[in-house]
Amino acid sequence: TLFRSHAVTDRWFQAVLPVQRAADMLLVLSDDQRQHLAFLSRVEPSVVGEFGRIAVEFLRRGSNPKIYEGAARKLNVSSETIQHGVEGLAYLLTESSKLMISEVDFQDSVLVLGFSEELYKLLLQLYLDNRKEIRRILNELSPELPHYHNMEWRLDVQLASRSLRQQIEPTVTLKLHLQENGEPCTEVLQTDPATLLHLIQQLEQAVGEMKTNHCRRIVRNIK
Repeated sequence: TLFRSHAVTDRWFQAVLPVQRAADMLLVLSDDQRQHLAFLSRVEPSVVGEFGRIAVEFLRRGSNPKIYEGAARKLNVSSETIQHGVEGLAYLLTESSKLMISEVDFQDSVLVLGFSEELYKLLLQLYLDNRKEIRRILNELSPELPHYHNMEWRLDVQLASRSLRQQIEPTVTLKLHLQENGEPCTEVLQTDPATLLHLIQQLEQAVGEMKTNHCRRIVRNIK
């Protein structure tokens, strides 16, 4: 008979629980990204707003050379300059939305760009207006992995065999009930108690690691 054990599942799957955002998270922009974003200071605020719309559309549907070429003709610059500006803005909005950084952290992150106060406020408003939509887009683009629903387990002990009249050979059978793409599926695993105990210890160690600031930063970037 298979036995249900909620105590074991609580212990094993604690690592997937969300962690809280650490305070004072700033973005780090490369030299190329700063150079691409610098173009925003040379155009009108209305153009920056349009670039924000194109950047969100870029995340949703990918690059569109025709849009870059049309904007390049209007602004009398190369389409490559437009593309770099959109990609730089898309990176700024995407990374800020991933980390859900505060308004103060966002302003501190773009301070190194040397923008005017008006442009700072415009970029901040673009971030605040679009971060929920950007996180929704990123969530749709992320792969759908099997996730835990329930678990059953059984302990079998072999006390004797034809070659050995007296022996104790325990085996733990685990039946994992998962959800994948909205459909239920199962995985059956077998192991010995010593290996299972070692696995539990490793998972508990992983849970402890998840509480460190370093791991929290990694988790925020992959969500």
